[in-house]
Amino acid sequence: MGISLSCLCTVSEVVKCYGQFNKEKGTCGLYLGETELDDCCLNVDYGFQIKDGECDSCSPSSWSEWSPWSPCTVSCKEGVKQRTRKCYGMGHCNDTEELGTLQTKYCVEETCCPEKGGWSEWGPWQGCSVTCSKGVRKRSRTCTQPPPECGGNCIGKDTDVETCDTNQVCPVHGGWSDWSSWGPCPSSCMKEGADPPQRQRSRFCTNPAPSSNPPGQYCSGHSHEAQACSNLPYCPVSGGWGPWSPTSECSVTCGVGQTMMGRQCNSPAPRHGAQTCPGKTTTEKLCNTQVPCPVAGQWSTWGPWAECKRSGKDIRCSKYSAGTQRRVRTCLYRDWNGESCTGDIMETRVCYSIERCRFNGTWSEWSDWGLCKPPCGADAKKTRQRECVPDLSEYRKLVGSKKEEAYFAGKPWLLCRRDVETSQSELCYNVPECTDATKTLK
Repeated sequence: MGISLSCLCTVSEVVKCYGQFNKEKGTCGLYLGETELDDCCLNVDYGFQIKDGECDSCSPSSWSEWSPWSPCTVSCKEGVKQRTRKCYGMGHCNDTEELGTLQTKYCVEETCCPEKGGWSEWGPWQGCSVTCSKGVRKRSRTCTQPPPECGGNCIGKDTDVETCDTNQVCPVHGGWSDWSSWGPCPSSCMKEGADPPQRQRSRFCTNPAPSSNPPGQYCSGHSHEAQACSNLPYCPVSGGWGPWSPTSECSVTCGVGQTMMGRQCNSPAPRHGAQTCPGKTTTEKLCNTQVPCPVAGQWSTWGPWAECKRSGKDIRCSKYSAGTQRRVRTCLYRDWNGESCTGDIMETRVCYSIERCRFNGTWSEWSDWGLCKPPCGADAKKTRQRECVPDLSEYRKLVGSKKEEAYFAGKPWLLCRRDVETSQSELCYNVPECTDATKTLK
């Protein structure tokens, strides 16, 4: 049996208990009521909230997934992206110092920044847009002196517009005014099976009125319109509540749940648009089974690989004799008949022992740039390294009848040139300043 959750909950206090916890968002759902922390966390799938604090999980402590990388802090040249994660559950998460809760890496969205262009001279004016009265005419120019670079543009408009007058009078054709509002329907509700009454509205040829010299055309269409009051509701009949149902059993068989009673608005049911019965159709009450829920096991991280060896034979520094090494892990937290961890508790692999063996070495290529550290502030730097790696070309890479890939175990003595730079660091640019929130994440 793994570590019991009761070992992680040392102080019990009254909390708000929830039937769901979303680890991706860090939020609680399905509020059950207030109860003691120990009782709420009889089910490790539940969540809880202490006073006005953040929601947390009843499960053993574990890290959330990393958030997506933020957008680059600048749109061109070098900036940085950041991401965060949180620790939820009972207890403390491991490897806080190694990976942290805030990570920053450099980014380059565009290698160059936009540069503005310059306008050409204006082109000639086009003809007037109308043949009578007043209209407009246009002229244009191009962003080519010089053209913009790297996605830039010219400031201002590429088209110029001004008024032009033909000194000719235009005829004015008639236009309808807006329809008036619909007149009222004779009643506010109607009986089933009756023909609906009609309502009226009108409009006038005054928007604008047609001109007489030169003569304009009169409006086409009808000046009056009728519509049936077909949407009138039937006269309403108010509803009434039926009796409450018996109280249900507790919604869970372990931990904290709810009981429920229900009723229906059917005594009588509302008809023809009448309001439904006021109040709730159900009422809930917290219930406590006093039974702990099963806790499924969780694998620990793999332990380190053990020594590479072979029974009855010293294989250290041998190019022709391979051995095996193994590593193990532990199934933690399983309690109250919860599911055991799935998978193997031990892992083995084929290996060569190169512990304290002498090799001529060569320097590797530079690694990718690492994360910016510290993850905020003007002093953030990124680092890359290269390593002295042994020449292992004389070893067989696939070993045995199954042709298993062989690994190299141990720390050899390596001979590499010493006048070689092995680490480089550079400043990260456009890194956000540290705030009170980010200081706690570092």
